[in-house]
Amino acid sequence: MELQIKERNHFQYIDEGSGEVLLLLHGLFGALSNWHDVVDSFRGEYRVIIPLLPIYDMPLLKAGVPGLVNFVEDFLAELGLTEPMVVLGNSLGGHVALVYTLHNPAHVGRLVLTGSSGLFEDSMGSSFPKRGNYDFVQQRVAYTFYDPQIATKELVDEVFNVTNSNAKCLRIISIARSAQRHNLSKELHNIHVPVLLVWGLNDTITPPVVAHEFYRLLPQAELRFLDHCGHAPMMERPVAFNQLLHQFLHRTQPQPVD
Repeated sequence: MELQIKERNHFQYIDEGSGEVLLLLHGLFGALSNWHDVVDSFRGEYRVIIPLLPIYDMPLLKAGVPGLVNFVEDFLAELGLTEPMVVLGNSLGGHVALVYTLHNPAHVGRLVLTGSSGLFEDSMGSSFPKRGNYDFVQQRVAYTFYDPQIATKELVDEVFNVTNSNAKCLRIISIARSAQRHNLSKELHNIHVPVLLVWGLNDTITPPVVAHEFYRLLPQAELRFLDHCGHAPMMERPVAFNQLLHQFLHRTQPQPVD
């Protein structure tokens, strides 16, 4: 299935299916394609929406977690979406999802986090992108996955092309540092919706101890681990990830009021 990118004003996004909205938020080096298997599996039952976050071209002064949350708010307002959604975020996208939920509790019915920042992350393996160094990029992309074969040449080339621009590197660094500064440990108790945490047991960027801490701090969280899996379970273990997501959504779906 080829994902069709839509454009509306300055927003680019995927919008597939109908029903309750499933909003997907990608990570720092993520792309719309990261969610291919989730879209394929859920568009028959949900309206799956994925905005392309303006990580590489947003104004430098706004390049951070708060700026990305504002972007998501503006995007959803543009589409006229006000009903409670399921919000799913990977890595930085999980961080944005958490802050969005804290700011807009009436618009989030359920939350799904996988490899989320917000408490701790080993961003790019404790180092930031080095412009023009292909081997470095290849190593960092492979570091994202348990199976380095997932880091295909196509994926490495995509990240390399981004990090080969000084302007884009500045934004990546600004956003990564914002994520590291923006610790949510004292705020997570204010999130009262059901939360599913899906974590790779072999995640080296947000290790399993981070998942346990999210589980401890979020009042209505459940935690599931996937073995032989790194920082992007929806890409590396898509069948198992989608199965856990299906089970969670069916188990926690809003009940009709008598």
